[in-house]
Amino acid sequence: MDRAAAGLVEIVDRYRRDAPLAQASTIPADWYLDQRVLDLERRTVFARSWQLAGRLDQVARPGQYLSCEVACGEPMVPVVIVRGDDNVLRGFFNVCRHHAAAVVTQSEGTTSVLRCPYHGWTYALDGQLKGTPDFSGVCDFDRSANGLVPIPTAVWERWVFVCLEPDVSSEAFPGSALSNRIRPLALEKLRWVERRHYALDCNWKVFVDNYLDGGYHVPHLHKGLDSVLDYSSYAIENGERFCLQSSPIVSDGAEPRTGAVRTGDRAHYYWIYPNLMINCYGGAMDTNLVVPRAVDKTEVIFDFYFQDVSEETRDRNRASIEVSEQIQAEDVAVCASVQRGLGSRAYTAGRLSVRREAGEHLFHCLLYDDLKAGLSA
Repeated sequence: MDRAAAGLVEIVDRYRRDAPLAQASTIPADWYLDQRVLDLERRTVFARSWQLAGRLDQVARPGQYLSCEVACGEPMVPVVIVRGDDNVLRGFFNVCRHHAAAVVTQSEGTTSVLRCPYHGWTYALDGQLKGTPDFSGVCDFDRSANGLVPIPTAVWERWVFVCLEPDVSSEAFPGSALSNRIRPLALEKLRWVERRHYALDCNWKVFVDNYLDGGYHVPHLHKGLDSVLDYSSYAIENGERFCLQSSPIVSDGAEPRTGAVRTGDRAHYYWIYPNLMINCYGGAMDTNLVVPRAVDKTEVIFDFYFQDVSEETRDRNRASIEVSEQIQAEDVAVCASVQRGLGSRAYTAGRLSVRREAGEHLFHCLLYDDLKAGLSA
């Protein structure tokens, strides 16, 4: 083993995976700072997990497609999802087999074929190579072996997921264990309204930690949100690869702006390993996809859904999004502060709250398991 590899093993092994929550500390600061850890995460945590690619309604009919980039092993992987004429949903690397240009350049649409804009190579909706302009005379070229490269694709609830590793079963998708919990929320009645992107100056795990701290930071950082949540009754429940946090919603003493749009009996916050969150209130939902851009840069993609999208509710839905915008701005600032602190000589790791941070402990244990498996491979 070379020195760099040995150093990475030493960093990973600093975490005490066997410590129960009452004795546990966070993962070491180096996990948030070292490029080698991020590279290993891309090969393990992300390459072998199901990543959100888009909404099922975007590809409901034959010929409909969506394209995106997902964090799956490489820094970012270009992907296209398309429903074929046979009504089968398929995923492919969005990479032309000729000179590697993106075959699909629009985020979504409807088409009868997939045609690369660079040299005009054309693929059927099932990925087969159909057209190669000015390619006569090329020797030993097997057209059947030069179709788009497929990616495993799965559907869960109302979303489409992909996984870079072909041997990962769709049954292994961690959200499946949440299906019975989510079903009473009637997500099928919600309609997508808007997407927003947020850039954070922190490692992707800082944002996930912040989400999974059991509401610990809410009274101190999110005054508006705190006014509508019953902090003393905040509940945390861990599954094998997910965490559900929830709280009764209260109206007495609610900050008016937040109380007007955070309604219902209970707020539900679902985290699905490693980087997807689903947040549900009465008649409203948003999803958060956490994308590592660099060791200290993260993008979080928010999609907003509402049950009533009529013109009469437009202002209320807009107000709901703006409340989320304020909460996110507060999180952006504190996550950057945490990242700076992680790089200081004053910090190596911190203890966890037994009452509040069981979800964060689960996250760290799952990370360790994936990184150790990657080091052993």
